[in-house]
Amino acid sequence: MSTVPARVLIVGRSPSVLLEAVDILRGRGYDANATNQFDDVLRDYDVAQIDMLVFGGMVPVETKQRLRELVSTLNPAVSVVQGLGGIAGLIAAQVEAATATGAPAGVEVVYDDSRRSVLITLAAAAHVTVEAWWATSFRPPEPQSTHAVVFDGQLGPGHHAIAMPQEVPSEASFTATRVDDSVHVFTVGDMPRAVTRLVPTSATDQRLPDVTKVTTHTDQR
Repeated sequence: MSTVPARVLIVGRSPSVLLEAVDILRGRGYDANATNQFDDVLRDYDVAQIDMLVFGGMVPVETKQRLRELVSTLNPAVSVVQGLGGIAGLIAAQVEAATATGAPAGVEVVYDDSRRSVLITLAAAAHVTVEAWWATSFRPPEPQSTHAVVFDGQLGPGHHAIAMPQEVPSEASFTATRVDDSVHVFTVGDMPRAVTRLVPTSATDQRLPDVTKVTTHTDQR
């Protein structure tokens, strides 16, 4: 079974992605919150009580380093996860993967880039779900994406290959495989250079547009 943390805090930029990720995680039993107010994290949240800190890809590099150090000093047990992309379902899957107790004995899940396939080895029959997400628009501050269930069913013991469908592009795409209670997240196609070079290097780097304020708390959205 997964060990659900008492609290997950997502620090990112896109209001819609942050709010949707919070909704998904709360629906799965997590005590999740999110903010895009980087300078107010320690004022708005009791970081000593969170179990996981998740960073979005567009958080300035210096800001991530500063927050990581400050939060880790106050809470040495905190886990830190770097989001792979601005996609709410993907962020939720990464949180689940990071908080799961690990794959059951006899289960191995890897992604084979040359075959564009998830390779699954099972010692015993299990329910398996393979999902994919990919970006459809990179326009900040509200990137767009879509999602597909690639496979959902029972698999018997042995080796299995679940191929990504052609609709899943070779860039800005990701997949997650669930085997019973374990979750395994992989990058199918890296973010394009045109997107990664938009990441601000410092808090004073103004290359991205302003965003609507998001600061959620568990007793409200």
